[in-house]
Amino acid sequence: MKQANDSQGELIRQLVEMEMPFGKYKGRKLCELPEPYLVWFKREGFPKGKLGVLLETLYEIKLNGLEYLLKPLKNR
Repeated sequence: MKQANDSQGELIRQLVEMEMPFGKYKGRKLCELPEPYLVWFKREGFPKGKLGVLLETLYEIKLNGLEYLLKPLKNR
């Protein structure tokens, strides 16, 4: 069970630290992407690989009002 929590924590950390590598929001931290942009990805399809997993996770966080989970890491 600890491994699942560690990997979830790693995903959250990456959402706060990783920058969008392309497009309109290139260079912006993933956690700062606007919700309509994530909705567009949901409709059109998330990218393959790690970035897609991160963006889909962020979409679910924002959709469910869980952005408070990101705040402790953003303030470091």
